[in-house]
Amino acid sequence: MPTEKEKMLSGQWYNPLDQELSSERLAARRLQHQFNQSLPDDEAQRRALLQQWLPNTGKHFYVEPPFYCDYGYNIKTGSKVFFNFNCVVLDVAPVFIGNNVFFGPAVQIYTVNHPLEAKARNSLVEQAKPITIADDVWIGGGAVLLPGITIGKGSVIAAGSVVTRDIPAGVVAGGNPCRIIKPVSG
Repeated sequence: MPTEKEKMLSGQWYNPLDQELSSERLAARRLQHQFNQSLPDDEAQRRALLQQWLPNTGKHFYVEPPFYCDYGYNIKTGSKVFFNFNCVVLDVAPVFIGNNVFFGPAVQIYTVNHPLEAKARNSLVEQAKPITIADDVWIGGGAVLLPGITIGKGSVIAAGSVVTRDIPAGVVAGGNPCRIIKPVSG
């Protein structure tokens, strides 16, 4: 029988109150607290904390605190990725981020989903779907990315957008729900 963590990572319904998962979230929150409270000019401490907390990030990964996530190990990035202030990544499923990807302030990335029916929701089970963000993407401030979406290479998501479905490569998209506005020019 699969563990709750195995169920979580495979997209099945799982119990987030499982002891192993609760322990992993607590460990991530301790590191996140230290990082978010670190001095702005203590680059060595910040880098060391990020390497422990977010071990699957590429070169030139930069985060402006505060930054929040559930586990940290499910955030997988290429190089030159930047998160501005106050971003949240609920990385219950993997979040794949390519190279040269920039996030404005207060971007929210949600891989986790809950049942629609109240009785099932009250049982506290969850499920998660991965999110993929290709190379050269810019996500504007306050955007929300929902479970299971993919954003194609070179696209721009306008500030305040709610991305509910896949966005193809090379477009500017925005709104709630997010829709294609125009091709990226030049």
